[in-house]
Amino acid sequence: MSVPVPDAVAALADRVIARDPRAVARAISLIENESPSAAALVGRLHPRTGRAYLVGVTGPPGAGKSTLVDALIGAYRRAGSTVGVLAVDPTSPYSGGAILGDRVRMQAHAQDAGVFIRSMATRGHLGGLARTSAEAASVLDAAGFDIVIIETVGVGQDEVDIVRTADVSVVTLVPGAGDEVQALKAGIMEIADVFVVNKADREGADRTATSIEVMLSLDHWPEGRWKPPVLRTVATTGAGVPELVQTIEQFRTASAAALDTRRRARAEWRLREILGRRFMQHVEQRVLAPGEFAGILERIASREVDPYGAAEAITARALGQAGDGTTAPAVFDHVGMAVPDAAGYVELFQELLGLPTGAPEDVPPHRLRFVQTGGTTLELIEPLAADAPIAKFLEKRAAGLHHVCFLVDDLDARLAALKARGVRLIDETPRRGAHGSRIAFIHPSSAHGLLIELKERT
Repeated sequence: MSVPVPDAVAALADRVIARDPRAVARAISLIENESPSAAALVGRLHPRTGRAYLVGVTGPPGAGKSTLVDALIGAYRRAGSTVGVLAVDPTSPYSGGAILGDRVRMQAHAQDAGVFIRSMATRGHLGGLARTSAEAASVLDAAGFDIVIIETVGVGQDEVDIVRTADVSVVTLVPGAGDEVQALKAGIMEIADVFVVNKADREGADRTATSIEVMLSLDHWPEGRWKPPVLRTVATTGAGVPELVQTIEQFRTASAAALDTRRRARAEWRLREILGRRFMQHVEQRVLAPGEFAGILERIASREVDPYGAAEAITARALGQAGDGTTAPAVFDHVGMAVPDAAGYVELFQELLGLPTGAPEDVPPHRLRFVQTGGTTLELIEPLAADAPIAKFLEKRAAGLHHVCFLVDDLDARLAALKARGVRLIDETPRRGAHGSRIAFIHPSSAHGLLIELKERT
């Protein structure tokens, strides 16, 4: 299954595969901006991915991640490997793009054809990465870079998306973390394949490293399981960086057998995330009318519906199905009868037929009474004012059948679907009916002269 690829997208993909830096930049921009052609582009590039090794570098703000990445670039280039870098930054409140303050530390490699560096904005996405970081990494992979380094924005305890994106996760900490190490162990501390205490020339580096090692000693490490080593680096001078590269390669070798499993898990996470994103786009663009989502939120806030019920209704509507997977049919509810004085009819039904009748309920400008027959419910409608619609109906046609009512699961969805088909509605938005129900009427001109009421099932 693939998305049709326009000629322009195919040409761009070919240029990416040839490692044209302008094409690589353009491709990442299309993906980052979620352009309509992005899906076709990713589909075209996907067969060429899976060759690069993805190195994730994460850690709290101020850990020196950008400087460490710069040092890693130099080390890999000296070893003859090409390197692509995705550096995730906070989003600018002015332009919506990445704030590039830390990227100047990597500009020494700007003229190197074997290096490509791209900043990406989080755009409000949590987890330490941009929402499309994985797809952007696949562009660098398809472009033939041997190593793809993904540097996260400064992260906290629960921002651990990098473990779902990279083949190896390098967690960078700094001296002085002290008690923070314990606070972090339920989050980023648990995703590390390699720990790095950067700025190790500062006081407290040994204490920080020891704290991490003590924490690791609390876990059980069976034979054959990789135990994250704790390294010390000074990224500004390059001290410890060769050892870091060597350790990453050791992990790559040790985890080779499990790499396919890790990448399959990553593919599952990406697919689920893309499906969720696409479903919301479908709901907002094709299922709900403009402003309808806000209206549903108002109904949740006013306690008219609950969030789970609203989600189920939207899902059923998006799929065109009921909860059991079948098309949701309307269900007959009652017959409405116009009468000049309901009391006389109530007496008639009770004395002659023994049918109980509910108490009168005023829904201005009408008074309603419901006769329970044990099967079909009969609604008696009498006018409360001379200009009420039922009063005008009685003037023209006398007492008798006024309308039929059907129950539907999602009245808003039903009205939107009818309107889309050109059905004329008396009520384009629901109004209040008896017992606080939500109702709407279809105009007789669209129902062969029959007045049809739709009532939302509660």
